[in-house]
Amino acid sequence: MKLEYNTQRPDIILKEYGRNVQNLVDHIRSVPDKTKRTEMANTLIDLIRQLTPSLKDQPENPQRLWDDLYIIADFNLDVNSPYPTPEREILFKKPMKVPYPQSDIRFKHYGKNIEKLVKEAVKLEDPKEREDATIYLGKLMKTFYASGNKETLDDSVIVKDIQILSQGKLSLNLERVREDNLFEKLYRERKKPRTQGGDNREGGRNRNQGGGGRSFKRHNPHRRRDQ
Repeated sequence: MKLEYNTQRPDIILKEYGRNVQNLVDHIRSVPDKTKRTEMANTLIDLIRQLTPSLKDQPENPQRLWDDLYIIADFNLDVNSPYPTPEREILFKKPMKVPYPQSDIRFKHYGKNIEKLVKEAVKLEDPKEREDATIYLGKLMKTFYASGNKETLDDSVIVKDIQILSQGKLSLNLERVREDNLFEKLYRERKKPRTQGGDNREGGRNRNQGGGGRSFKRHNPHRRRDQ
């Protein structure tokens, strides 16, 4: 008896159904009578539903099973299908590639939005508004850089980068930036923890502490006499 190995057999077209289903499809194709072929194809569809566990976890889609039957038959199956005969070009059509927005970012550590904000700041006509926008840009740039890096970015680098991004249309005096700490305020506010239930300033007093609390107890009408 000559043994037949899987390596010598034709490849399985749809592995989820196995070789036996493929052999049955080949047998149906060899039947000369179309009515008989159609009857056997319907029986095979019912058999596939019973033998394929993965179909139990999916919504029933009979048309998909018939499409798979045509795929296994290499689209050479002449039966009276309850659904339109699928076309090879449609079933195996590759999806269109979704274009990914590509844009060059001059300074990636600041992000793309900084470049957009620079363009908006350049449009400002009022000198004071433009200066305030430039200072705020510097604060943002220093904050964004510090969020991803351990070291702090020097103010001179930020002033220079703003000039580069705005093509020289936005500029600040470096000495003034350093003397007034123009880029430090936002950075410190992000780092500074908030205290709960009281004033952050020195000397601030919580009304729940000290005399305020004792006063509340003394005038509380719901306080028990034995307390």
